[in-house]
Amino acid sequence: MARSPYISSAAETMDRQSARGRPAAPWVAESRRQVIYEVISGASGLILALFMWGHMFFVASILLGTRGFDWLAEGLEITYVAQPTVVVIFALFVIHAALAARKIPAQLRERRRFSHLAKELRDSENRWTSIGEDAVLKPHVESWLWIWQVRTGMVMLVLGSFHLVLIGIDIFTPLFGERPGIEAATSMERTAGGLLWIYGVLLLCVEFHAGIGLYRLAIKWGVGARLGRATLLRIEKFLFWFFIGLGLLVLLVLARIIPPPLGFILGG
Repeated sequence: MARSPYISSAAETMDRQSARGRPAAPWVAESRRQVIYEVISGASGLILALFMWGHMFFVASILLGTRGFDWLAEGLEITYVAQPTVVVIFALFVIHAALAARKIPAQLRERRRFSHLAKELRDSENRWTSIGEDAVLKPHVESWLWIWQVRTGMVMLVLGSFHLVLIGIDIFTPLFGERPGIEAATSMERTAGGLLWIYGVLLLCVEFHAGIGLYRLAIKWGVGARLGRATLLRIEKFLFWFFIGLGLLVLLVLARIIPPPLGFILGG
């Protein structure tokens, strides 16, 4: 993949200065550092998004009933797939959050401008006028998506940390169950007992944040030049609604609101 001309220019300048025995300019070193941060942030975000989709399919085993859920969970724990996965994902979650926090407004004044921009974008279609016959000024889609990615990321930082810690306790200790590990009975009791709405909000934020993150990642690294932004947006919307629908169905089963629709396959 071709590098940006700005990045290439900065790298070449640093190489020439290093060859002459002179230290690189501070802005060159800072530019290279920011590129490294972007690569790590993008890679960790990609891994987390793919993991969350895989996690969704894992949890969807509850649609087969408690027997299917427990069989899959126990299999992943016996083969020592679940334990290191939780540790690695938690570490990536912290790294990604720390790097992404660089772009979140830290000062109160900046947050006010951030909120004002969001309001302007929301109201813009009603205020802006038409140009010519068909052309209409519309909100900047990329800015709007970024704003909501930041907002959902803040929610995920709290609720996602809570969920990961809870899952870690389940896997490594028998604190909430009869044995160490994830169990259908414990998960269902928890969801029905009050975590349904928390998991519902987390589901919405995760799917939006992951979908938009992958869309923006594809645009940033050149995939959008091949498929086009309109196509990438359609793919993102399809994935978003697919996983939202699957996630809501799973939550309804975990909360015991509806029975497992595929429970007849394994008999419970």
